[in-house]
Amino acid sequence: MSTAGQVIKCRAAVAWEAGKPLSIEEVEVAPPQKEEVRLKILFTSLCHTDVYFWEAKGQHPLFPRIYGHEAGGIVESVGEGVTDLHPGDHVLPVFTGECKECRHCKSEESNMCDLLRINTDRGTMLSDGKSRFSKDGKPIYHFLGTSTFSEYTVCHVGSVAKINPAAPLDKVCVLSCGICTGFGATVNVAKPKKGSSVAIFGLGAVGLAAAEGARVSGAARIIGVDLNSNRFEEAKKFGVNEFVNPKDHNKPVQEVIAEMTDGGVDRSVECTGSVQAMISAFECVHDGWGVAVLVGVPNKDDAFKTHPVNFLNERTLKGTFYGNYKPRSDLPGVVEMYMNKELEVDKFITHSVPFAEINKAFDLMLSGQSIRCIIRMED
Repeated sequence: MSTAGQVIKCRAAVAWEAGKPLSIEEVEVAPPQKEEVRLKILFTSLCHTDVYFWEAKGQHPLFPRIYGHEAGGIVESVGEGVTDLHPGDHVLPVFTGECKECRHCKSEESNMCDLLRINTDRGTMLSDGKSRFSKDGKPIYHFLGTSTFSEYTVCHVGSVAKINPAAPLDKVCVLSCGICTGFGATVNVAKPKKGSSVAIFGLGAVGLAAAEGARVSGAARIIGVDLNSNRFEEAKKFGVNEFVNPKDHNKPVQEVIAEMTDGGVDRSVECTGSVQAMISAFECVHDGWGVAVLVGVPNKDDAFKTHPVNFLNERTLKGTFYGNYKPRSDLPGVVEMYMNKELEVDKFITHSVPFAEINKAFDLMLSGQSIRCIIRMED
């Protein structure tokens, strides 16, 4: 029986207030409007960004809200004007987007779509400023245009990537955020050469994905830098073969790395958001050819300070957003890398829980036990 054009009642994990456990509720999900699609979510995963905004550390707390932005699902129905997605298509919703019309989308050099660029404050749909979620007639806000902690969700068509239907959604769902962010930062932006040295600052999920990018690129030395030495053993699975804990040294970590590598690493990727780590990541690359890439998001009052001579000595500093991937154009190809066994994804997935136990996924992340925890919507 087709549900197209009808309101769907389904389960969603609703955050009613900051930091309080999510509540599994029956909500109503309205049909997709112009340029929108309604998705049936099969698997979703918890990312640190969900936790950050659920704790209301974000700029503008907005409740009640349905979080979630790493997921895999199937198109249930499409709204007016949608031509490149159809019911039954396998898809990954993405927290950013690709309208294909703006200057950024038409540029080969950018993935920062003017229309669909990440917006953590917006809790409604672009077309009419309304939410598609409600309970007892009252709206529940969206998050990042995805809200995947719901059995059904509505997204703008530009934020949905159609992928190979043979790809296992319980694995490739993690590609829709953190893994692509780190992996792309290395392979698309840092671009280490075979046999080169790469330092990775921060060995959380994004940093491990950056290390995986260095491994796939054929880097010979992959140096993991983290304040938590417990992360080093796990990081070996991702190609990291040397480790530095800045707390073990009485000099700046960039000096330690320079001594280890005869003047500095060829490439560095910073995945912590600490401005001090960003400075260290830049200052630890070799003069003449070294490239540092910033991935982590700093505090809004942070300032990056380094001596201009570091630039004059031919070090390069770059930033990246979502690994420089365009969601609709590039994500299907990353999924194919996984299908062709060029990219290992399974090792990022450390836990799995049924939807009813979603709060356990938060506990696992907050206690540092999980890299990625898959939430099974149909259990």
